[in-house]
Amino acid sequence: MSTIEVILCDDHALIRRGIRDTLSDAADIRVVGEAGDYGELRSLIRARLAEPGRASACDVLVLDINLPGRSGLDALHALKDEGSAVKVLVVSMYPEDQYAIRALRAGAYGYVNKGGDPQLLVQAVRTVAQGRKYVTPEIAQMLVESLTAPASESAHSKLSDREMQTLVMIASGKRLADIAEELMLSPKTVSVYRARVLEKLQLANNSELTVYAIRNGLVGS
Repeated sequence: MSTIEVILCDDHALIRRGIRDTLSDAADIRVVGEAGDYGELRSLIRARLAEPGRASACDVLVLDINLPGRSGLDALHALKDEGSAVKVLVVSMYPEDQYAIRALRAGAYGYVNKGGDPQLLVQAVRTVAQGRKYVTPEIAQMLVESLTAPASESAHSKLSDREMQTLVMIASGKRLADIAEELMLSPKTVSVYRARVLEKLQLANNSELTVYAIRNGLVGS
């Protein structure tokens, strides 16, 4: 039985530990590296690829979306553009209807919610390692609906990944200064994203933005 080599990328050390412990209980899975942000991930991948005879940094990259600085979706786009052989499984605290389709379109092989059954994560890693897509029944239903009813796409589906992230964070009650610090962006840049979101969704202020997010299930009420 061949061993599946996994790299973890999540900015919370405790969450990484929980994921590592879950995966380590599986005899066929081995965590070979961990990173807390995009920069650490890039360095780790380069170091692994520099090892003699290695064609890929790992078999599966377990990647969080909400990273400081460049997001997990940014990392996905970068790996895809580089033609990386690493298969990415996205894990997130966000519900499937917020980011799953975006992650899959960006090149992810699967999407798992952090609040789900830990054994689903093991199953997802094994599925992705085989080169197959891992989707929950909920995501499968969303994929079918997006194919059969493209005209009914929601307004927020047209937002960029960073604009979507800004929308969710503002609607969750975070101030622009807090968002800027968490995403390692300037407050001015976050303000630009906010303005774009308001314009694309035809909203006037943060209150309307929050109501929109709640009505569309992007944040809890």
